[in-house]
Amino acid sequence: FSEWRFGAAGEERPDFVLNEPRYRQAEILLTGPNFGCGSSREAAVWALARYGFRAILAPKFADIFYENAFRNGLLAALVEPEALEELCLLAQGDAPHLTVDLERCEVRTAGGRSWRFAVPGPRRLALMRGDDEIAASLRNLPAIEAFETADRQARPWSYAPLLSAR
Repeated sequence: FSEWRFGAAGEERPDFVLNEPRYRQAEILLTGPNFGCGSSREAAVWALARYGFRAILAPKFADIFYENAFRNGLLAALVEPEALEELCLLAQGDAPHLTVDLERCEVRTAGGRSWRFAVPGPRRLALMRGDDEIAASLRNLPAIEAFETADRQARPWSYAPLLSAR
């Protein structure tokens, strides 16, 4: 958003939505369909997280961005287009306040109105635990070790020590 947010001399553009005082501390980004298209590098997700966003709500995400978001601890929540439209209208108020409830997969207003969002179950649990993919793999360590033990017995040749090139 750099070119939209700042002018050529580095000054903030007052007409850019995230420069408005009511959105400066925003942690939820409401976006249009196919968000992240053209942002295949993790740096796109890192920049959004560094800005302070913790959740992005959209009706559809670009595939690579979607996966990178979860891998880097950023919630990419799928919402119905109609729900997004309502949320955007509400967010235009003077003091917009939305809460994302990852456990219930819903976003709520301070008044209690809510909309459902979709997130894959394993990704949801990993975000709730604060796991990255390594931590998720380590949760399966006993099963991995049991497999290796059984496999070593079934295929001992595949575990032969490598010959050194001395």
